Order: sequence, then C-alpha cells, then structure tokens
Amino acid sequence: MDVALSLHGRLATAVVLYLVAMGIWGIALGLRASGPTPSYFGALAIAEGMALVQGLAGIPILLSRSPANSLHLLYGVALAVALPMAATLVRGRPPRATAFAFGFMALFAAGLAIRGITTAV
Repeated sequence: MDVALSLHGRLATAVVLYLVAMGIWGIALGLRASGPTPSYFGALAIAEGMALVQGLAGIPILLSRSPANSLHLLYGVALAVALPMAATLVRGRPPRATAFAFGFMALFAAGLAIRGITTAV
C-alpha cells in the first residue's frame, strides 16, 4: 500500500505543477490576443488525462481504507470535471476569451489539486 500512496502523492505534485504551467500558458495566449493553439488543446487533454490517472491511482487506497477527510474525494471529482465544464462554457466565445478562460480554469484546477493534497493528510 505504501507504493500506491507514494504514486498517488507524486502524481498529485505533477498535476499541480502541470496545471500551473497550463494556466500561465493560457493567460499568456490571452495577453497576446491569441486563441488557444492546437498544441494548447493537446496539453489540456494531457492535463485531463493526468487528473483521471490520479483518480484511478487513488482507487486502491480508497478500497483499502476510508479517507481521512471526505472532502479529498470531492476535490478530486471537481478536478476531473473542471476542464470539460470549462470547455462547454467557452464554446462560441472569441479566441482571446477562450484562452483566458482555459488559463484561469487551469489555475483554479491547480488550486483544487492543492486543496486535495492538504485534505489528504
């Protein structure tokens, strides 16, 4: 079980760092009055995949013991839902607004991941 906990913790750190980078990139695109590029959309897909893998890595831990704080699960679900929800909200918006929305969503999701980490202890 120590391996699963270690993997889950390290993935959490990677998710936070990646989402912060995605947030900065999205805001930079918006400041340049540019919309999200295909590379940015691909990187967002990777971020969503990382969030889902993070959740899958936590399932064995959840099955072996109850969570210390049930908010941890809520933050994980919110993290996985943040990107698809943002994608539906920005549909049809100008490219610059879309870049800003995805950038701020990524920073918000990083905050969710940090809160998930702090509630795990």
